[in-house]
Parts: sequence; C-alpha cells; structure tokens
Amino acid sequence: MNLRLPAAERRTLILDAALHEFAAKGFHATSMNDVARTGGVTKPVLYQHFASKRALYLALIDDVAAGMLEAIGKATTDAPDGQNQTQSGIIAYFEWMAANRTSFVLLFGSGARRDEEFSTALRNIERLIADAIAPLIDAGLDREHQRRIAYALVGMSEGVSRYLIANGESFDPALVGSQLANFAWAGLRGIEPQ
Repeated sequence: MNLRLPAAERRTLILDAALHEFAAKGFHATSMNDVARTGGVTKPVLYQHFASKRALYLALIDDVAAGMLEAIGKATTDAPDGQNQTQSGIIAYFEWMAANRTSFVLLFGSGARRDEEFSTALRNIERLIADAIAPLIDAGLDREHQRRIAYALVGMSEGVSRYLIANGESFDPALVGSQLANFAWAGLRGIEPQ
C-alpha cells in the first residue's frame, strides 16, 4: 500500500535529495531528474514544490542555513555571560558542521559563490550569523565595531572548517570549538572601545 506523504514531508524529502545531489555534483551538473530520482518523486511532483532548479537550490540554501542558525541560537541562549556565549556558539557551529558536512559543502564549498544570486543568498546568511553574534560581543563597543568583529569570528570559523573538510580530517568539534573560542575570547578581552 502506497500512502501519499503530506506536502511538508514530501518537501523535506525533496530537500534532502537535493542536498545530496547538489553537494555531490554542484548546481550545474545536477538535473531536476537527478533530484526527483533520488527523492523518489516524479518530476511533476518536484515542480509542484519548486518552480525551477534555481528556486530549489535557493530554498535549500535557506533550509540549511536555518538549521545552522537554530543550532547556534540554542547553544547561546542560556549561556550566562559573553565568554560562555562565545564558546557555546563556536562549539555549536563546529558540532553542526561535523554532523552536517554535506550541508557545509553546499553552503561554503560547492562553488555557489560564483553565481551572483547564490552568492547574495550566502552573504545574507553570513549577515544573519554576524547579526546574531554581534550583540554577544559585550566589550563596550559601538554597533559597527561589534559587527566587524562578528564578521571576523564568522570568517575565522569558516576558514578552519574549510581546512578540516578539505583535508578530510576527523576532529572533535568541542575541542576545535573550544580552541577557537579561547583564541577569540583572548582577542575580545584585548579590544578597547574607540
């Protein structure tokens, strides 16, 4: 007996299939046929959910980013102070990355930045992450200074993640996150308001 899935479950199934296909082959080499086949749906069903391959890819970027932001947000919510928020947020990022390597590759390693529309979507994600981090930088700084430092933390974490993924390294997310958080916190303590 073949039960029909509710639309939300089918959409999730399609996004999971698209993540697998796009991360493995990239945007241009992946066809809607590939996604439909991997997702176990027909092309008409796929097009009921997403008007085009581009719309599917953009929805996937948003979906993956929302999961990452949720993980970081949950980790920092109950931290008692700035140092613990910094550490909890960076560790949560590396835990997310370790558990979702395919998602990380989609966001940061799939060549999406070469397409202007996808690059804009990824810059918006970086902005959302920096916007979430900036208020946690409680060092008596003005908002713009906080934002610049937040972007530096985002870039530092992404750079280390790229290194780990590119080298196929096994790593302890809590250890790597703690090491970067300690480095970041030492730097944050030395910041003087201007």
